[in-house]
Amino acid sequence: MLAIALGLLAGCRQDMHNQPKYKPLRETVYYPDLRSARPIVAGTVARGQLRSEVGFYTGLGPNEQPVTTLPFPLTRQVLERGRDRFDIYCAPCHSVLGDGNGMIVQRGYLRPPSLHDERLRRAPLGHFVDAMTNGIGGMPDYSEQVSPEDRWNIAAYIRALQLSQNAAMADVPDDQRSNLGQPLVSPAQMIPGKTGVRGSEPPKPLKDGNR
Repeated sequence: MLAIALGLLAGCRQDMHNQPKYKPLRETVYYPDLRSARPIVAGTVARGQLRSEVGFYTGLGPNEQPVTTLPFPLTRQVLERGRDRFDIYCAPCHSVLGDGNGMIVQRGYLRPPSLHDERLRRAPLGHFVDAMTNGIGGMPDYSEQVSPEDRWNIAAYIRALQLSQNAAMADVPDDQRSNLGQPLVSPAQMIPGKTGVRGSEPPKPLKDGNR
């Protein structure tokens, strides 16, 4: 029995298992502020958060001037993603047309300028990214809700939206001009009672007993 006990005890190694240590946020008298968790050293950057490309994250380049070009290739996917994010985060105030008459504005919120004003049509893409990053006027920032890449996607879509609302006949390809004014689907494909392709059936009047 003694030999067995000695064998078992020989396998018990503590090494560093029982070293003195502090659990997170536990008090200590070692430091004057009584905190065992020490503040992060000034200038510390988390891994993957260096963000050396300042213009990509802020929309502003040297001398705090707005960046004028998209930092990645413009594709259909970029515009579709930009439209999706615009409709979610921007349209409530700016409206899906960008004219500043969104539903929140119709209910009393401060009306933003139309994205089709000449001043904003000439504004660099970085201006819109900066506005989404830091806020501007009565508009709060959307840095928490919208990722840096999506801010550029939205800015690209804004430019396409501006073009769509200020386009001339010469901007339409010759082989597409015959489609202007035509429904997106044929009459046979449309659902009776619908007001449009993206519309819905009008509500039916309520009977007195169902009010």
